[in-house]
Amino acid sequence: MRLPNGFGNVSKLPGKRRLPYRARKTIGWVYVDNESGNEVQLNEDTDLSKIKQKQVYLTVGYFKTKPEAIQALADYNKDPYEIKGNTITFAELWEKWFDEKFEDTTISNAVDYKAKYKLCEKIKDMKFVDIKLNHLQMVVDESKKNKPSLRKLKSMFNLMYGYAVKHEIVPQSKADLMKQVDISKAGNPNAYNRKPFTESQVGRIWKTKDSNIYLTVVLILLYSGVRISELLDLKKENIHLAKRWFFVEDSKTPSGIREVPIAEKIVPFFEYWLSRDCEYLICTPENQHFKYRNYYDSYWIPLMLDLKFGKIIERDGKKPKYEGLTPHCARHTCISMLATKEVDDRVIKSIVGHKGQGVTQIVYTHYELPIKLDAINRI
Repeated sequence: MRLPNGFGNVSKLPGKRRLPYRARKTIGWVYVDNESGNEVQLNEDTDLSKIKQKQVYLTVGYFKTKPEAIQALADYNKDPYEIKGNTITFAELWEKWFDEKFEDTTISNAVDYKAKYKLCEKIKDMKFVDIKLNHLQMVVDESKKNKPSLRKLKSMFNLMYGYAVKHEIVPQSKADLMKQVDISKAGNPNAYNRKPFTESQVGRIWKTKDSNIYLTVVLILLYSGVRISELLDLKKENIHLAKRWFFVEDSKTPSGIREVPIAEKIVPFFEYWLSRDCEYLICTPENQHFKYRNYYDSYWIPLMLDLKFGKIIERDGKKPKYEGLTPHCARHTCISMLATKEVDDRVIKSIVGHKGQGVTQIVYTHYELPIKLDAINRI
């Protein structure tokens, strides 16, 4: 069905989108240079053969179905200011901004912004024009998130207000004001304070390792510095035991994709797990791939309780809570042991794939495997 002239147009955008239909309307024309594509102003000396007219569009919104998009255009044509300014909510504007910014909603940035949006539950139904600085500050203060997460949240606010200015929903002065959101008091008061294993605790694991084969998993974590998710998802095809290294091909951060040295003292544990009939190194007693929750609840916690490295806290009306050493504590322990042996900080970050690793270290510094092996064998 052809829409009337001047009504606007609806198009279906490529890629995987939640709201694939875009409704937009021409709001003007500009003149651009044929070669550069840059906008030009006409004057008496302009060579008209070298320029062309280009439409300027206003995106009314993104929608699940074509009929919804056409209806939005009809509503906009009836009362354009109402659609753009007075009634749009925080949630609606976020949807429009998100779908304009991300064609692929599965990439890490898109997933991260979705998580930050969930923190805005208290303001999502407010009209965007009614939101004030104290509302955004409330979201930050009640989020219980640490600074890296809050930096991303503030970035999302800034991008949304940039979008709102572009579409004449709020003035630039309001967008500038919203940049004053304070994230200096970041921190989760309920976060568990992770601590490394003590030397005596590590010694006790070595002494009791033959009592439960899954204690060798703890030792692999302690002497490799890998995240538990990286170890549980480690496939045998990525292990090169003869050369004493394995490859982490999937990690939570770009710097986590790395070659990890295998310390001599844990080679026997790799040999055992490699002999099991499973695609992955670490497996269940039935030789199946471990899911994190299964491993943590059914193996890690019972081992830590047996070793007296943790305890169960009973809570009135709530599920009992485990407090004690976690798999991430093993990662901290590896880093601490390497630092105690005076291993260069850049080498440590190269081994553990630390998210604090700087761009210069990631891009321009490559540590050969022998250097990593020497470092890991010191602990």
